[in-house]
Amino acid sequence: MAVKVYERILDLFEAEGINTLFGIPDPNFVHLCLTAEKRGWTVVAPHHEASAGFMAEAVSRMTGKPAVAFGTLGPGLANLMPAIQCAKVENSPVIFLGGQRARITERRVRRGRIQFVTQEGMITPSVKFSSSIEYANQTDEIIREAIRQAMSGTPGPAYIEYPSHVIQEEIDVPAVRAPSAYRLTNQSAGGEEIAKAVKLARAAKNPILLVGHGVHTSRSQQPVGELAKLLGCPIIQTSGGTSFIKGVEDRTFPYGFSPSAIEAVVKSDLCIALGTELGEPVHYGQTRHWVANAPNRKWVYVEQNPQAIGVNRQIDVPLVGDLRAVVPQLVAALKDMPGKPSADLDRWIKEDAARLSDLAKTAPSGKKPMHTARYVVEATKAFPKNGILARDGGATVVFQWTYSQCKPNDVIWNQNFGHIGTGLPYAIGASVADGRKRPVMLLTSDSSFMFHIAELETAARLKLPLVCVVGVDNQWGLEVGVYKRTFGQGSLETGVHWSKDVRFDKIAEGFGCYGEYVDREEEIGPAIARAYASGKVGVIHVPIDPKVNSEEMPSYDEFRTWYAEGTQ
Repeated sequence: MAVKVYERILDLFEAEGINTLFGIPDPNFVHLCLTAEKRGWTVVAPHHEASAGFMAEAVSRMTGKPAVAFGTLGPGLANLMPAIQCAKVENSPVIFLGGQRARITERRVRRGRIQFVTQEGMITPSVKFSSSIEYANQTDEIIREAIRQAMSGTPGPAYIEYPSHVIQEEIDVPAVRAPSAYRLTNQSAGGEEIAKAVKLARAAKNPILLVGHGVHTSRSQQPVGELAKLLGCPIIQTSGGTSFIKGVEDRTFPYGFSPSAIEAVVKSDLCIALGTELGEPVHYGQTRHWVANAPNRKWVYVEQNPQAIGVNRQIDVPLVGDLRAVVPQLVAALKDMPGKPSADLDRWIKEDAARLSDLAKTAPSGKKPMHTARYVVEATKAFPKNGILARDGGATVVFQWTYSQCKPNDVIWNQNFGHIGTGLPYAIGASVADGRKRPVMLLTSDSSFMFHIAELETAARLKLPLVCVVGVDNQWGLEVGVYKRTFGQGSLETGVHWSKDVRFDKIAEGFGCYGEYVDREEEIGPAIARAYASGKVGVIHVPIDPKVNSEEMPSYDEFRTWYAEGTQ
C-alpha cells in the first residue's frame, strides 16, 4: 500500500495510542496537522513552541504513553529547547519533530540562508535518540527507534528531523506493527528476584513504600495502592511523587515535610522504592532521616534501567523491569498477606491528619496583603473533587508542600528541573489528555504565570475546565530571600521587583476568560467556585505578602538539604 510519509508517521504514532499533536503549523507540518485532524486527532496550536513541548509532556504524564510536539526549522526548534531540556531531566518520553530545509539546500556551500541553522548537533546531547528521515523508506525504522529508546530504560525525549524534501514522498508499507512486536513492553522482573523481595516483605515489621514521580507517569497507581494495603504500610512521597493514590490517601505522607513520614522512615526495616531515582530530595536514601536504623533496613528497588541500580545507594534486591508489570508481580506473590497495618500506622495517619488540620487553623489570617500560607490553605480547601492540580512557582510551591489541604490523584509540576513557567502549559496538556472532563486548578505565583500567559487564549479556545489561582507579590520571591540572607535586611535587591500595576484578572478578561480580584481570604473559595461556574477559563488574582513569601517559607531548612553540594 502506497502512502505519503506524513500519513505513515501518523499511522506509527496511532499504533502507540498517540492521538494528539502540539505545535505551531508551518509548511513542514501543515500536511501532518490537516491529516491528523481529519482522522479525529486533537491538534493544539499554542502561542509558543516551548508551551507545545510542555503540553505534550503533561500528556505523557497523564497517559503513560509517548507524546508528540513539533517545531518549525530554526527558531521553532530554538523555542522548543526549554521543553526538550525539561523532558530530559523530568524523564518524559516526548517525541519532538523538527522541520528542516531540504538537504540539497542544507548541503550547498552558501552564506545568508533564511531561517536556517544546523539543528541535530545542537539537540543530540539533550535527547536519548536523535535522527533524521533522510529517505522516505527510513520512516518506519526511525519512528520506531525513537519510541523504543524514549520508552526503554529511564524514559526520556527523542528528536526526529523532518526535512522538507521527504514530506510528499510516497512509500509502499506493510501493516503497522503493535508496540509489543518491535519493542519490549511491560517488562517483568525475574522470578528469583521476586522471590527474594517477597521474602524480605514477609519478614519486615515496619515496611514502607517510597513512591516517586514514575509511579504516576507510568499510571501504576492502582497496583501500588494494592501493595501498600497488603503490606499494611505507609506510602512516603518523594517531592516528585506528590500525587495521591486513590484509596490510600490517608496513609500517604510527604518525605521530610511530615513528622509521620520522618518517623516511618527512621523506624523502617524495609524500603521498597518505586518510580524514584533516589536523588537529592530524598538524600539518596543514605543521609539525614535514613541514618538512624540504617544497618537494619533492607532495600528493594524497582527500576526499569539496569544501569541505575546501585548508583545512589546499595540495593539488597533490585527488580529490573517496568512498574506496570513488576508491581502486579509483587501483589500476586503477596496476595495471601493479612494486610495487618504496621503497629504505628493508625497513629501516623491520625497525627498527619491532625497536622494538616492544625495548619489550616493556624495559618495567619486577617493580613493584607494575604499571608502565603493562608492563600494556599484557602485555595486548596476549594480544590474541586476529582480535580487535577497543576503546580508552579518558587516560594509558593514551598508553601504548598506544607500547607496544602487537598490530596489530588493527579499533580503535575516540574520538580526535577525546577523550570518555572511550566504550570499553565502543563494544566492545558493535562486537561487535553483527560478529554477536558475533570476540573483543573493551577496554583501558581505571578512570576511563573507570566512566562506563558499567552496560553490563556489557548485554554479559552479549547474551552478547558481550568481555574488559575495566582498569588501576586510583584517580585521573584525566592531570589529576594537570597538577597536578604546574603546581604542583610535593607540591602539593595537588584532585578527582582516589578510594577505593582499588573492585574491578572483584567488580563484574563482580555483573553475572553473569567477574571476576579480577591484580597480577602474568605472570598478565595467562593471566587474559585464562581470561576468554574462561569464556564470559562478562570483567573483569580490574590495579592500575597512579599515579605512573608521571601522570608518565611516553611520547612526551608529541610528544602535546603536537597542542595548539599557534594556532602551527601
